[in-house]
This record gives sequence, C-alpha cells and structure tokens, in this order.
Amino acid sequence: MSQSEEIKSKLDIVEVIREYINVKAVGANFQALCPFHNEKTPSFVISPEKQIWHCFGCGRGGDVFAFVMEKESLVFMEALRLLAPKAGVVLQYENPAAYSERNRILDILELAGKYYAHLLKTPAGQSAREYLLGRGLKEATLEEWQLGYSPDAWENLTNFLHARPLNGRKYSDEEIFTAGLAVKKENGRGGYDRFRNRIMFPIWDVNNNLIAFSARLLPAQEKTEKVGKYINSPQTKVYDKSRVLFALNKAKQAIRQTDLAIVVEGQMDAIACHNHGFKNVVASSGTALTTEQVSLIKRFTNNLALAFDMDDAGQMAADRGIKEALAQEMNLKVVTLPQGKDPDECLRNNPGDFAKAVASAPPMLEYYFQKICRGLNLETIADRRIVEEKMLAMLAAVNNHVERSYWLKRLNEEIGTDEKELREKLSRIKAPRSVEARPKTVARPAAVSRPERLSERLLAVLLRFPSLITYVLSNLEPEGLVGEENSRFYKNLIIYYNKSTSYDYEAFYHYLLEQGEAGEKLLNKLVLLGEKDFYSYDEGQAKSEAITIMLELKKYYYQQRIKKLEKAVAQAEKEERSEDLEMLMVEIKSLTDQLQNIKLT
Repeated sequence: MSQSEEIKSKLDIVEVIREYINVKAVGANFQALCPFHNEKTPSFVISPEKQIWHCFGCGRGGDVFAFVMEKESLVFMEALRLLAPKAGVVLQYENPAAYSERNRILDILELAGKYYAHLLKTPAGQSAREYLLGRGLKEATLEEWQLGYSPDAWENLTNFLHARPLNGRKYSDEEIFTAGLAVKKENGRGGYDRFRNRIMFPIWDVNNNLIAFSARLLPAQEKTEKVGKYINSPQTKVYDKSRVLFALNKAKQAIRQTDLAIVVEGQMDAIACHNHGFKNVVASSGTALTTEQVSLIKRFTNNLALAFDMDDAGQMAADRGIKEALAQEMNLKVVTLPQGKDPDECLRNNPGDFAKAVASAPPMLEYYFQKICRGLNLETIADRRIVEEKMLAMLAAVNNHVERSYWLKRLNEEIGTDEKELREKLSRIKAPRSVEARPKTVARPAAVSRPERLSERLLAVLLRFPSLITYVLSNLEPEGLVGEENSRFYKNLIIYYNKSTSYDYEAFYHYLLEQGEAGEKLLNKLVLLGEKDFYSYDEGQAKSEAITIMLELKKYYYQQRIKKLEKAVAQAEKEERSEDLEMLMVEIKSLTDQLQNIKLT
C-alpha cells in the first residue's frame, strides 16, 4: 500500500470535507452546497462508502486528495503532507524531486520552532520563561503552545540549520531567508538571525503547519531598546498574515461544538482564554479581520463575537473586519469587558466576568446604534440626521436582507424617517463588498445535449444495478450512446464485464486506471449520479428506467443516421450519381422501418 492509499484508507472523506463546509446526510450519501461555485440548491455529493465526491453543478470531483488540493490550492505532495497527520501516517519521502520548496520551508520552520522551545527551558531563556509564568501561564501551557526563546546572538539559529540537525537535512542560506528566519547582510554575503533575544510565539495555519513566528521583546528591554515590542515573520510562500488566525488550529473543534468563534486581538489574550477553558477563541493579531479570515471562520460557524476594544463608535465604523463579517452574513456580536480590560487581564482577575461578558454580548448593530445615540437628543432634527447617516453607512455593508429590513424599520420607529426613503438612500450608498460576498464565476461543464444526458443516466443505472448489465449489453451497442467519453466508457465496461463476468467498483476503477484514459473520473461521477438519482429505486424500477432510456437512444441513433443519409442523397442528386442514389434510398427505407419498429429483446 502506498502512502497516499494508506492515508485514504485511514481517513473518512466526509469528516475531512466537513471541516470546510456543512454537509447533510441524504440517503446513503451526503450533500452540500458546492464550495467551488455559488449555488442555491445542493449539487455537491459525497459517497462515504466509496470515499469520493462530485459536484454536478461545476463538474469538479475526485477523492479526498482532489478536494483538499482544490480547496487549499495545493499540489499533490502538499496535500499529502496536510492529510498525513490527520490519518496518523508518518511520511517517508522517497522522491526528493517531488519534495517541494513549500515543504522544505515548512520543515525549516518546524525545526526552528523546536529549537526556540528548547532554548526556553535553558538558562538563556530563564527571563523569558519567568515572564510567561508571571503572566499566569502554566508549564503545560508553554509546552502545548510550543512557546520559545530566541537567543541574544546573531547567527545561532542559522548555524544550527546549516548543520545536519534532527531530521538529517541541512539547509542553505537561501532556504533560511525564504523561510523568513534570517535577513541578508548588506554586503550580500550570508545573513543574520531575524529574531534575537525575544519570546517566540509560533503561528500555525488551520492544518497545524507551523508557518511563522511572532516575537515579543523581553519586558526588561522595553525601556532601553527603541524597537517594536513585536516583530513578525515577513510574508513567505507559506505565510500570508491576511489568511491566518492565531490559534484557529486549536480552536476549530471547540468553535464547531459551541457554534461560536470569539476573536481577540493578541496572542497572549488567545492563550490566556484557552488556559481558562475558553477553547473557541482565536486572535487577529492586532489587525482588522480580512475577507479570508472571515471565510476561515465560516467553515466552522456563522456566529462571531469580537472581544476587542470597541469603545469608540468611530473606530467601529472604520473597522474593515466588522464590515467584512457583515458582508459575509455572520451573526456578529461585541463582547464588552468590565472596566475596559483586555481578555488576559479580565481572566486573571475573574474568569467569571469574561464568561458573563460573552454570554451577554449584544448584536453588533444594536451595540453600534446605542453607541452613536449616546449623548444625542433624538427629538432634534440635527441629531436624527447624524444617527441616520451613521447607521445607513454601516447597513450598506450588511448582505442579509432580513437584518437590513429589521434595522430600516427600527430606524423608521426611532427617528421617524420614512422607511421607503431610507431604502432609497441606502441603495445609493456604495459599500465595499467582500470577495466572498460577490458571486463567483461558475465554471460550468460544457453544454450537454439531452441524448448525452440520457447516456450518462443509463450508465449510472447500470453501475447502481449491475444485475442489469447483461440485459443492456445485449440490447445496445456502444455506438448507441451519445458522447465520445460515454461510448468509450461503455466499451471498457463491456470488455471488463466479459472478462470478469461480474462488476466490482474497486476492480473496475483500477482497470480504468490501467487503460490510462481518465475513465476513472467519469466512473466516480456516474456512481454518484446513480446513487443520487436512483437511490430509492428497486430493480424493477431501474430496469423500466433503462428500457425507457434505451428506446429513446435507439430512436435518436436511427434519426441521426437517416439525417446523415439524407444529406448524402442531396449530394448524389446534385452530382447525378444514380447508382449511389438508389443504394442510399434503400438504406434510408431500411432505417426508417427499423425506427418505426424499435424493440428490445
């Protein structure tokens, strides 16, 4: 068994896909709205028995690797690396050429993380360790989050990576630069470590790959060093800060279970929350939420609570993350902590206060409305205009028509402006729309004729009810199917069935692989089509469906042949080829008789 086969055998495709989209059991299979194009009716089907998927809207399909590669924009080796830990498989890379640059970078970063974590336990890291423990973190927390320390030296990490460390590989200067761990010297010769004498916070992506670091200055240096308190890894081939949320890899299951994601600003806030049992917390690392970050959260929940400092209404109105969440139709709330404390401080004083603040968090628009009304007199026209202007500017970002309608009615009640007039004003406001909120271009398959669709349905019936194969083979030749791919598939099925005298999905799948014609992709599509459309059929109903389709396909076959001969007749008359004309007329009569007397044996 190859490594990829071992991974597939140990994973449940439904559970892997469920990490990205909501799926619903329908019969023996699962269905969902396709994550690769916009649709209102589910056309995305997953077979847990055969561990395959197919979208009948855009035509994409395949196995668990195909899904992850498509969704994460990965090549096969990268998908292999992503799925291996989920399956409990330790990869052995036998083909160095296939080991991509991205994987090399991930290896370097993983090794650097272990190096920093080790140094935190040494005398050199004592000050950093004492600071973290003094902030209320436990020893187990330091281990769990792999917190570390970068030494007060210029080339320690670089020299460590140049050697042949734990994994037996050594890394070049260029690879270390590419990973964002070192900076090139001005003279162009070699480089120096990017992170020095700092507390190291590893940053993981949602799939548990260590992709970057955030490094905090030691408190004793804050008064003497004129540098930023935090420095972060630069953007690399594996790290884009707009696409990452700190702690999402640890929080995603709790987010799904609680159906709520709480977003805080800093890494220490997120770690403190997890340390006190609030496992559904992630950090935006001090920046407004981006389109991609909101989309990440939407994989697991539509409910989002922001535990930021939102005391200023102007800040809220300018916050791109708030508008992004509204545009993607998130149920957005604002967590107000007592006395304006940050989550870390609040938890250290009284964890119960944080729990109460989350439980009582008001919807964002309600919170915002109360904020902008505070200190105003809604009996005056001037203040009413202020409220109208600010609320409409925020509502312009709202995509959910129910929420939008509620607030237009509410404004009508609160400030007395006609609801119709409010709607007209709102329609004139141009709001920034998120990438996710815009309709995606649907990559639909090429238009398929009715006879071609019928051919697919007939093949789907056969794969769903293999007992009908002999009957259909005796009544329909491959030329009777429409579509070159369908005819070729049918020929392969005939050859395979005549050799084995039975049908088995796995065996036929491998037979098609050996033919090298990509027929296995059509097999998966047809299998899922059969399970989707004929799940409730019994064998009698299936045979009746097959007969109806075959009669229509035979009729179409004769009609097409007659049309072709009629064109030949016109050409023969034009060229005065009397003998050919007579033969063609005889053939047309024969086909017409067969068309009028179509029957199955």
